[in-house]
Amino acid sequence: MECLIDNLQYANWSEKIFRQMRQGGVDAVHVTIAYHETFREMVLQVERWNRYFEQFPDLIFMGRTGADVRLARETGRTAIFFGFQNPSPIEDDIGLVEICHTLGARFMQLTYNNQSLLATGCYEDDDTGLTRMGKQVVTEMNRVGLVVDMSHSADRSTLEAIDHSSRPIAITHANPAWWHPARRNKSDEVLTALTKRGGMLGFSVYPHHLKDGPACTIDSFCAMVAEAADRYGAQHLGIGTDLCQDHPDSVVEWMRVGRWSKEIDYGEGSADNAGFPPMPTWFNDNRDFGQIRSGLEKTNLSADDINGIMGNNWLRFYDDNFGPV
Repeated sequence: MECLIDNLQYANWSEKIFRQMRQGGVDAVHVTIAYHETFREMVLQVERWNRYFEQFPDLIFMGRTGADVRLARETGRTAIFFGFQNPSPIEDDIGLVEICHTLGARFMQLTYNNQSLLATGCYEDDDTGLTRMGKQVVTEMNRVGLVVDMSHSADRSTLEAIDHSSRPIAITHANPAWWHPARRNKSDEVLTALTKRGGMLGFSVYPHHLKDGPACTIDSFCAMVAEAADRYGAQHLGIGTDLCQDHPDSVVEWMRVGRWSKEIDYGEGSADNAGFPPMPTWFNDNRDFGQIRSGLEKTNLSADDINGIMGNNWLRFYDDNFGPV
C-alpha cells in the first residue's frame, strides 16, 4: 500500500484545510495540540478536535494506530494523530504520561527551545542532557507507546534520549545541518545515531529550516533528501512539513514565548520578520505533496524509497511504536 503521511502540522484548522488534505490525498497528519499548555489546557484542545471529528466525519477522524492510516486510505479520509511540542501537559506528574497516551497523544517532545524538566532545548547556552525525571519519563513513554520526539532539543540531550530509550525515537520536523545550518536542524552525529537505532527523521519545509529560506528550490530540497537517504538509509526518512497554515503572525509569539518571557524570542526568525516567513513556491498547503513526490522522482531514489519517504516509513513506525510493550 502507498500512503501519504505528514508527521507534523500546526495549522489554523478549518473545513477548508481538511478539504485540502483530501484534495492532496493525505492519509494521516500528526497535529500539534500543545506548545506550552498545561494538562487542562491540552484537554481543551482534545475537546476542540472532538468537535471537528463530529462536524466533519467524512473528512477526518482520530487516529490511534497504524491501522487507522489504512482505514483512512480505504475510506477517503485523513486520520489525525495528536502530539505535543513540549512536555508541559504532563506538568511534574509522570502518571500523566499514560493519561495523555490514553487521550490520543502519540508524540511528545522532551523540550521545545528551552530547558524543560526533562531535557535541554536547542536555544539554551548549556546542554546538560536528560534530567533524572527525563530518564524516567522516557522509560514510561516507552512502556505506554508515546514516542519520544527531539525536534527542538539540543545535541547532548538528543543523543542521551536516543541512548536511553529502549524504542526508536523520532525527530519529526527538521533537516540536516550539513545542508542548512539552522540552529534547529540536526547534526550528522545526531542523525547517524538516530537512524542506527531505528529512529525516524521527518523533513521540514518550514522556510527557516530550508537552505535559501523561501527561495529554496524543490530541486535543492529533493537533492538533500536523496543525500540523506545515501547517508542514513531511505527507510528512516519521512516528511514532517511543520506547516503552519492560515495563522496570524501573533500566533508565532505563543509558539516561541508562551508565558515564560516578557520579551519576544525571535527564535528561528529575525527581529525584522518576527512572524511567519513566506512558504517556498512549491509548497503552500496539503495539495502540494505531489510536487515533493515529482521532485523526488527526478533523483536517484527508487520507487520504493520514494513511497517510503512519502508515508510508508511513518506507517511502519506507527505500527511498531504506538502501542505498549
